[in-house]
Amino acid sequence: MKVSFLFLAFVLSFNGFSQQLVDSFYNQSIVNPEYAQKKGPIVYSDEGHFNFHTKEDQYKLFSDVLEKDGYNVVKYTWRIFPIKLAAATILVIANAVDAVNEVNWELPTPSAFSKKEIEDVANWVADGGSLFLFADHMPMAGAATELAAKFAFEFSNGFVFHTPTKGTAYFDKNKGSLKENSITKGRNATENVSQIVSFTGQGFKIPDDASPILVFDENYENFIPEKAWDFNKKTPKFNAKGMIQGAYKKFGTGRIVVFGEAAMFTAQFTRPEKIHAGINSPSA
Repeated sequence: MKVSFLFLAFVLSFNGFSQQLVDSFYNQSIVNPEYAQKKGPIVYSDEGHFNFHTKEDQYKLFSDVLEKDGYNVVKYTWRIFPIKLAAATILVIANAVDAVNEVNWELPTPSAFSKKEIEDVANWVADGGSLFLFADHMPMAGAATELAAKFAFEFSNGFVFHTPTKGTAYFDKNKGSLKENSITKGRNATENVSQIVSFTGQGFKIPDDASPILVFDENYENFIPEKAWDFNKKTPKFNAKGMIQGAYKKFGTGRIVVFGEAAMFTAQFTRPEKIHAGINSPSA
């Protein structure tokens, strides 16, 4: 236990969002684009809910990859309105929070979305829209709990750590923690994904009609602190076996994909140590 909490103190020293910088030197090429440049669907990148990950900042690599694949990524800076959503095929929401949690990462964690916004998003997906929802560790998970629940996903407003490796999560097809499905298979053998690394996020439960992508085994623990990155011996925790960090499902005529960790979709480093977390990480 002593080693475990020493590690958590180390994690706190470099994993705070305020110290994360975009790795602008990392470049991810797309060998076989799905669409010709700017000929693909419109993707709205939500920036109307105090999001930490945005198109020109922490999710620049994510947006760049989509644009190289032919998608049209547009900053969505408003609250959610049906008339605005109608123009998009895909809505990306990454680490949204309520104004109270923009800088204060303590409980309680109010919803980042109004009840009407949640209804409007659900109706839009049911009518054929595609929602890509990222909700990281506390407080981002808590801020998206009500939105996720509308699609029957049950978020946990905590931190999941891989105890043997002291934090980083490893998912592997051969071990059953990375599930084979249409997403991990890709379009052909060259796009097949056999391993994925993630960098400290939340775990959640999925409905029966959802398909898991990333599954925690018995080597993970879920910590539920009252303040983000503030851990002690009294912090509630439980084994995370069977919890999920990535899943997808159909909803009406649309689809929703959910991930409980955001760094794996970007490239970043922390200062002053310059520890890389994301696609640019050696472990990834």
